[in-house]
Amino acid sequence: MSYCNLYYPKSNTLVFILILFIFPYTILAQGGSWQLLLNNVGISAMHMQLLHNDRVVMFDRTDFGASNLSLPAGQCRNNPRDLYLQVDCTAHSAEYDTLTNTIRPLNIISDTWCSSGAVLGDGRLAQTGGYHDGERVIRTFHPNCSATNNNNCDWAEISNALFEHRWYASNHILPDGSSIILGGRRGFSFEFFPKTPTTSTLTPFPFLGEVNERGVENNLYPFVFLNVDGNLFVFANNRAILFDYKNNVVVKIYPTVPGGDPRNYPSTGSAVLLPIKNLELGNKAEAEVLICGGARHGAYVKAAQQSWFLPALNSCARMKINDPNATWVMETMPKARVMGDMVLLPNGDVLIINGAGSGVAGWELGRDPVLNPVIYHPDNNIVGSRFEVMTAATIPRMYHSCAILLRDGRVLVGGSNPHHFYNFTNVLFPTDLSLEAFSPPYLDPSRSNIRPSITSPGSSTNINYGKTIKIGFSISGLVNPGSIKVTMVRPPFNTHSFSMSQRLLVLTNKSIVKPVSQGQFELEVMTPGSENVAPPGYYMLYVVHQNVPSKAIWVKLAT
Repeated sequence: MSYCNLYYPKSNTLVFILILFIFPYTILAQGGSWQLLLNNVGISAMHMQLLHNDRVVMFDRTDFGASNLSLPAGQCRNNPRDLYLQVDCTAHSAEYDTLTNTIRPLNIISDTWCSSGAVLGDGRLAQTGGYHDGERVIRTFHPNCSATNNNNCDWAEISNALFEHRWYASNHILPDGSSIILGGRRGFSFEFFPKTPTTSTLTPFPFLGEVNERGVENNLYPFVFLNVDGNLFVFANNRAILFDYKNNVVVKIYPTVPGGDPRNYPSTGSAVLLPIKNLELGNKAEAEVLICGGARHGAYVKAAQQSWFLPALNSCARMKINDPNATWVMETMPKARVMGDMVLLPNGDVLIINGAGSGVAGWELGRDPVLNPVIYHPDNNIVGSRFEVMTAATIPRMYHSCAILLRDGRVLVGGSNPHHFYNFTNVLFPTDLSLEAFSPPYLDPSRSNIRPSITSPGSSTNINYGKTIKIGFSISGLVNPGSIKVTMVRPPFNTHSFSMSQRLLVLTNKSIVKPVSQGQFELEVMTPGSENVAPPGYYMLYVVHQNVPSKAIWVKLAT
């Protein structure tokens, strides 16, 4: 590296003081660190969504008795159709404030067990389906429902709003800011929310029936990604298609994943759409899918009926989905994993976290907790050099665990095995009500001097498609301008090892990095050019320097 590409700030001394208010412990290591945030949040975090007010909405299910979190005085859930407790004065949903590390109970009425969701273009969380009385319910939560008192915000529920029963379905944000709801148990169809005169019908989707394994399924929670051409990539069991949902046409059939083993619930691998680059190419930008882990063929029957827990899959399959001759490239993870979560990190790496080393999804059907997260570096050219093992957790995160990225770069982790009546004893893996944060190595204090800090624009900035915007940022230490990039991350809805609508965009630099004063810099970047590449709504925008991301600012992308 030549010295002409380096900037030296003139400040003489920088003192970094790390004050940890996290109770009760923090484990630090070179491979990332773990922090226990709250030992008991009162509910098990089966479903999670970060909203643009830096609060995480989480919920479990309503049909297994009282939780450990009371509703505010005078409030009770009154549901004659509930299977276990018709009058329940405890919460089964909560709002976690990431800035104050506090919990606020929310009141959800119908059963959300194994449901799905997406944040719409206007910032509302639209949450769909569930079990029993919740199978056709749509619930909405708006973080800005009260400008003066956010504590008034709570769930609004719409009964019989879905045409089809949706249990184990997948949702995805669309280019118009609405959500598609696809699949579910015995639900070989799709529909939309909000519904319009042109989208107010139920459309058959036979692909999910074709890949169904009778008695096991492995077509539930299908992996769905919006391609840069506006079509949907849909993966279920071991097969994938490119689907034109507007015209109900299968555009392309992809090869079966080598080995033929299933990857979807209850075999439960995980998947991501890798970072999208070269956005100026629009629908010709490269889109690449990565699917990791899962269970071997027949593992569910062996675990459920014979208590025989087969080793999980240690393979990942990666494919450029717009390649005319698209084929799967196989890679081997350091550890086999089922029920793992894949989280896109701000620098473009992928975190693989949670899960088990054998068995399948289901309370005691998964065994051998995998405590070490793994970071996958997709830009490393050599296959076999892309995985990096991280510091082990101390809490097993098995069935119904969650993991999502926060604005400061940490990954929030919670949930595990929510048994009936919140059983904490006499089971192999008891119900877990704690919340932890995993800090990837880029948050290590030794890298503070190369970590950027965004100075402009301010948070909650509105941006438009195909425009040049100026980003101001500061860096206290030695700067390598050639390593700086700007990324945008869409926070996903996470449940059952799949983060729905998860998306990371690497913005195109329109200028070189310019020093404007001591330690202060500017960079101009181009915003995404189309709704197919980046659906409208709220994103976290990061400046990344030497693979170390800043804390993000919230931006709202709109036409």
